[in-house]
Amino acid sequence: MPSILVVDDELSMREFLKILLEKEGYVISSAADAASAIDQIKSASFDLIISDIKMPGMGGLTLLEKIKEINSNLPVIMITAYASPENAVIAMKGGAFDYITKPFKVDEIIKIIRSAISSAAPSMEDEIGADTDTFEGIIGNSQEMLKIYNLITRIGPTPASVLIYGESGTGKELVAQAIHNRSKAHEKHFVPITCSAIPESLLESELFGHVKGAFTGAISNKIGLFELADGGSVFLDEIGELTPLIQTKLLRVLQERELKRVGGINIIKVNVRIIAATNKDLEEEIIAGRFREDLFYRLAVVPLRVPPLRERKSDVPLLVNHFLKKYSERMDKDVQEISSYSLKVLMEYDYPGNVRELENIIERGVALESSNIILPESLTLSTYRKEGKPLEPSHSFIAVESEEELYSQGLDKTMARLEKGMIEHALSKTDNSKIRAAELLKVSFRSLRYKVQKYDIK
Repeated sequence: MPSILVVDDELSMREFLKILLEKEGYVISSAADAASAIDQIKSASFDLIISDIKMPGMGGLTLLEKIKEINSNLPVIMITAYASPENAVIAMKGGAFDYITKPFKVDEIIKIIRSAISSAAPSMEDEIGADTDTFEGIIGNSQEMLKIYNLITRIGPTPASVLIYGESGTGKELVAQAIHNRSKAHEKHFVPITCSAIPESLLESELFGHVKGAFTGAISNKIGLFELADGGSVFLDEIGELTPLIQTKLLRVLQERELKRVGGINIIKVNVRIIAATNKDLEEEIIAGRFREDLFYRLAVVPLRVPPLRERKSDVPLLVNHFLKKYSERMDKDVQEISSYSLKVLMEYDYPGNVRELENIIERGVALESSNIILPESLTLSTYRKEGKPLEPSHSFIAVESEEELYSQGLDKTMARLEKGMIEHALSKTDNSKIRAAELLKVSFRSLRYKVQKYDIK
């Protein structure tokens, strides 16, 4: 998804271009002056700059010069309400892709923008691949993911160790696999190991192997996972869970490219690339004395952060469509679409479990849905707030003066008041989200919507 920076001192023009171009599928940022535009260009990646010429302070033509100094390949379209042949000549000689006068036709500027972006696109396509919706099995075309694809492409062919940071469920193993696929050893083994999944008493043997008789039950020699991956890559997930002993042995593998099997005396040479991942802050673990500092620096030659799904919401529709297809085929069901309101609900959700949680939501949705489209009532979202506290309803929904008053109303009226009170309370607890309120009350979305109308709840 191409990213465009709009630079114009007129708020109305910035907002107009933002609305227009976002409908075309572009990611739009804006700046009210040249100075803030330069700051953004230095700190972020853009595929195109659209700049006004006449602005207070630094003008557009000077900005054009600065942009070309920062990135000579970045296309720039100049726009102005004060057209002159001299400015047009200066802009084009200065490297502008095109020069447009206000007012302009919508179709005209969209055509020029597409042409400008495609003129710079081949280098990105050569680096990443023409289809940026997916990359080595990773789904996403947000700016955050494109930066990761770029980094993978650059570091893949090198032997450098990589430390991948990211919350649980963000797809760290997919990133590690992509790095291996782009390496010179892509035909060799890629061995993933979840450090926390192997009992501490067995981990050393699993990683480094053992010799016959090394311990009770060691009835024969065993090759460890590092030997199995010789010439290829080892992916150590949850590296922060390693014990001090294993950390020391791993450091030796990194430094000396050799190991000893448990109970053995022979030195075995191994040539493996280590890609590690963690959802912990390893620098804090170092300060606390739980992780070796020298090992950290050996692992983090290239640090890489995988963003949580809440930071790349534009990828949600792509992921939803992928999971819909996957689970429709797996369950032999014809659920190929998601309703616009259901997608809106998913776009507003924060995904504490990240991509893995979204996949589970869609899998459940396909399993529960009886039609060929995912409707809101088939979505099951977490009822936990960000701070991790469940949404628990209060029980004081009916205010009565006395027991006599309570019974004088009769069961039907009392139950109706209780039901209305619970619905109002659930809506207030969920910021008026009917989907989450229905989930909290354990009723269907349609049922809740009917009752909201029945009780005229605003």
